[in-house]
Amino acid sequence: MTTTLTRRPGLARIRSGSPRSPLYALCLGVAALVVLAALFAPWLSPHDPNAVDLGDALAGTGADHVLGADTAGRDTLSRLLLGARASLLGPLGVVAFSTVLGVAVGMAAAWRGGWLDSVLSRSTELVFAFPGLLLAILIISVHGEGLLAPVIALAVAYLPYVSRLTRSLVLAERERPYVSAYRVQGHAPLSICVRHILPNIAPVVLAQATINFGYALMDLAGLSFLGLGVPPLTPDWGRMVFDGQTAIQHGYPLSAVLPCVLIVLTVVAFNVVGEHWADRVARRTP
Repeated sequence: MTTTLTRRPGLARIRSGSPRSPLYALCLGVAALVVLAALFAPWLSPHDPNAVDLGDALAGTGADHVLGADTAGRDTLSRLLLGARASLLGPLGVVAFSTVLGVAVGMAAAWRGGWLDSVLSRSTELVFAFPGLLLAILIISVHGEGLLAPVIALAVAYLPYVSRLTRSLVLAERERPYVSAYRVQGHAPLSICVRHILPNIAPVVLAQATINFGYALMDLAGLSFLGLGVPPLTPDWGRMVFDGQTAIQHGYPLSAVLPCVLIVLTVVAFNVVGEHWADRVARRTP
C-alpha cells in the first residue's frame, strides 16, 4: 500500500530526501530553534516588545538594538522573539482542531460506510468550495479581531484534508486480518478504532499535521498582514510585515524583511520535516 498525503493546491511539494538527509537535519534544527525561541521569548528578549520610544524610531543596528527598531522605536529583536509565540500558537490551534475533528469524521465515515459515509463525504466536499482565507475573513467580520476567529475558520477549512486522508487509511486498515480477529473476539467497534486502528495510522496523520502546520502559519500571517489577525499591539510576524512598510520607504527594511524571512524559513522547515516523516512511513508500509 502506498500512502499519499493530501497537499494544498498550488504549492510545490518539497522532498526531504534520504533518512539521513542534511536538508532534513537542517530543517529540523530550524523548527526546533523557532519553537525554543517562542517558549523562552520573555527571557531572551532584551527589551519590552511593546515599549514605544519615539527617540529610537527607525534606529539602526547597534548595541542597544541589535536588529534595529521600527517606526515606533520598538526593538525588532524583542518583537521577533515574542512574535514567534503568536505566530506558532495560531497554527498549532488550527492543526489541533482540524486533526482531532478530521480523524473523528474520517474514521466514522470509513468504519460505518453507507449513508453516513455519503453524508460526511459530501459535507467535506462542500467545505472545499469555500477558500479558507475567505471563510476566515467572513468570521472575523462577525466576531471581530483576535486569534480565535481565524483559528476556528482555518480549522474548518483544513478539516477536509485530514478527514479524507483518515478515511482512506481506515478503509485500508479495516480489511486487514487483525481487525477481523478483533471483530470475531467481540471487541466493540469504538475500541477497535481507538485502540488498534488509530495507532497504526497515527504516523501518517502526524506527518500530514506537520505539513498543515506550515500552511496554517502562512495563512495566519497573511491575515495578520491584512489587519485581520491579532490585535495591533500583539507582536506577530505577519503584523510586523505590515507595520514595517513605512520603515522600508525610509530605508530601514529590517523590521519588515526579517519577519518575512522567518515566516518562509519556518514554513519550509515544517514542510520538509513533514515530508520526511511521510516518506519514512511510506517506505515502511507494505
